Amino acid sequence: MEYSTYTPCPLDTSGIELPAAAAALAEAMAKNTHEVWAAARIKEGWRFGPVRDDARKLHPCLVPYEALSDAEKEYDRRTSAEAIRFLLASGCRIIPAQ
Repeated sequence: MEYSTYTPCPLDTSGIELPAAAAALAEAMAKNTHEVWAAARIKEGWRFGPVRDDARKLHPCLVPYEALSDAEKEYDRRTSAEAIRFLLASGCRIIPAQ
């Protein structure tokens, strides 16, 4: 297959504002996203290292979410917020548990 002409076409969610409750949900999802990623890496034999080294399976982000730099957390936050925006743009509603 030839992919040199691939043009991503994501759903436009630029007009979707996250309500306050969804912003808190996005942060919780970001933490969980990191936890899922870290668990998968550890299962594959990766461990913490101060510098990423693919050959030795070392990664500096194999730390608790709270220990990540804000720049590292921001990647997971953007991913989570975009997932919520996608759901809202697709007609889903987020209803907090009572």
